[in-house]
Amino acid sequence: MRNILSKIDRTKTGIFAAGVLFGTAGIKLLSSRDAKKVYTQCTAAVLRAKECIMKTVTSIQENAEDIYAEAQQINETRAEAERESVDENAADGNADYTEIKPEED
Repeated sequence: MRNILSKIDRTKTGIFAAGVLFGTAGIKLLSSRDAKKVYTQCTAAVLRAKECIMKTVTSIQENAEDIYAEAQQINETRAEAERESVDENAADGNADYTEIKPEED
């Protein structure tokens, strides 16, 4: 029996026992009323931050939609002006100028 007890490493056994003790105490601490209050306050703060971020995102999306709509309107206006220019040239008898060349980059 002494041979078995002498083979047990007391340092490792002590560290294991301390880990179990701290783990049990940690579970009790984390499930206490005070800890639940802290969790609730942190969750409330995160929800407030989320609401603020979502307001900002919504504002940015609305602005992007406005910019996109205005850009489409500008392009439609330019295309209409080009079509009118081509129609005027064709009506004047300048058929050579009716072709619109694409812009080079």
